[in-house]
Amino acid sequence: MGGMRCPLGAHYLPVPGDTAIEVIELLEELGLRKMVNGRADYDERTLCHSPQERLFIGGGWRDGLLPPIEALPAAERKAALANYRAFGAAVAEAGRGDAFAIPTARSRWTPALDALDATTFAAWLDRRGLLAPALRWYLDYCCRDDYGAGAAQVSAWAGIHYFASRHGFHAPGSDESLAADSGEGLLTWPEGNAWLAAHLAAPLGDRLHPGRVVLRVSESRDAATIEAWNVAERQRERWIASRVILATPLFVSARILDTPPPALVEAGRLVRHAPWLVANLQIDAALDGQPGAPLSWDNVLYDSPGLGYVDDMHQSTMPFAEATVLTAYWALGGNDDAELGANRARLLREDWHTWTSRVIADLATPHPDLPAKLKRVDLMRYGHAMSIPSPGVRSSVALRALADSTGRVHFAHTDLSAYSVFEEALFHGTRAGHAAASARPSSRV
Repeated sequence: MGGMRCPLGAHYLPVPGDTAIEVIELLEELGLRKMVNGRADYDERTLCHSPQERLFIGGGWRDGLLPPIEALPAAERKAALANYRAFGAAVAEAGRGDAFAIPTARSRWTPALDALDATTFAAWLDRRGLLAPALRWYLDYCCRDDYGAGAAQVSAWAGIHYFASRHGFHAPGSDESLAADSGEGLLTWPEGNAWLAAHLAAPLGDRLHPGRVVLRVSESRDAATIEAWNVAERQRERWIASRVILATPLFVSARILDTPPPALVEAGRLVRHAPWLVANLQIDAALDGQPGAPLSWDNVLYDSPGLGYVDDMHQSTMPFAEATVLTAYWALGGNDDAELGANRARLLREDWHTWTSRVIADLATPHPDLPAKLKRVDLMRYGHAMSIPSPGVRSSVALRALADSTGRVHFAHTDLSAYSVFEEALFHGTRAGHAAASARPSSRV
């Protein structure tokens, strides 16, 4: 937009931990990571520059996304700090012994995790008396950001996994919070994770055949057959393969597979997906400053229906802010099935003007000059954007059965991990690729 790159979907990749082996290998292959004197060194151009995050609360911007105690009403401060500390201790306790790893297949799954996966995050917090509005807003925001739905929809396992699998949760004033204040290591590009998709596709060359809509996949004793529609030539095609990898959402796989296994039917019924809206707003001049922290890469509004916005020119080396594209994200999974369904229908039914007005009204709270500086708005609607890790999904027997498929069709989608992040998708794709390659006959067909 206006010569500036911007994302249509996900916009970052956390610096991988030691268990994300596939991500580490990919980043090294892409030249983004190398070992120097025993330490991982990342391409500085792709590491998210500072300042990384800020929160608009109480009429001004504050560093970080956790609501600071001093920005809260005086009557809420004591309880909020106590809740912050209690939740941080609970995360540290639950995360001992490699219980939470990314990818989740490398976690040490226990009956305790089964119990966490059986209840909602909101109910788990309620039972512990963690009711402070600032903490509950922040945790709900985190769930919407990573899972597309609120704390009343996702499991307690997912809510704790968000923190225990990466950076933990550090209450203000703790020793750990000093290191956390510098921000989590993130890799980001102006066009978001489209950068990763383009570099994954580039080596395939003419072996990549886009513009096909898969209609049906069938499996026989000797081969797998794919029926597809060639969009450009407007005709059907038939592809024969020794193995097929379905890297599609599980409910899509269940529809296109000629004879879906019972585990796939069950998983398609169990896994729900959150609708999302991504709005790119091109502005022709820097927005007026507000009190507090300066413009950051991620800019979030307290108690907002949206998830804030990313400044897509943040990685540039310009010494001052000017024209840019702001990418605003709205997760519409809601707090229950009824709200999810209503939001999906609303996203499909309501027109561009309605949704644009909502996005602008939300961002105009901290930026009243935004409407006058706005040149163009593009909206991207996703009806089924992200897997929601609802209670019982991660511990589902059906998901484990699909990940261990031994037929001619292999399943590879982040749905198999019950939530949608790049590390999980790459793990399942790599696993399925190895399984398919090892099962192929030695001679080419």
